[in-house]
Amino acid sequence: MPSDAVLKTMNYIHRGVLAITRGRVGWVVARMPAVKLTTTGRNSGRKRQVILTTPYQNRQFILIVASRGGDDRHPDWYLNLLANPNATIVDLEGVERAVTASLPDRNQYSELWGLVIEKHPRYLAYQKKTERQIPLVLLTET
Repeated sequence: MPSDAVLKTMNYIHRGVLAITRGRVGWVVARMPAVKLTTTGRNSGRKRQVILTTPYQNRQFILIVASRGGDDRHPDWYLNLLANPNATIVDLEGVERAVTASLPDRNQYSELWGLVIEKHPRYLAYQKKTERQIPLVLLTET
């Protein structure tokens, strides 16, 4: 499983690629659109940014997956959203939008998880690495 240092380094490099290329490279990862998510740190209260893939989007919400590469721990951004669901995202067009995070109910989770692993089986491999159920998070524009 990736360490905190590895994840932070990857995120730093990804933000650097976006900045250096002025957004021409880095907004699609593993055939998925990416977003820059800004949450409020649950302990520090400081703004925290991470770039995440979005394996599914529709007119109602953007779906992100709290897989952390199949680690047994939830990602910090997910824990931050549980503490404070208000966040912002920036998309490939550079548009910043306020969003609210929520969790799908059981039926919705099953349906969405099926859609995610059908198109991106890597997430199923992540689920097999961990005992925790990998959370799905819905980001709805506010």
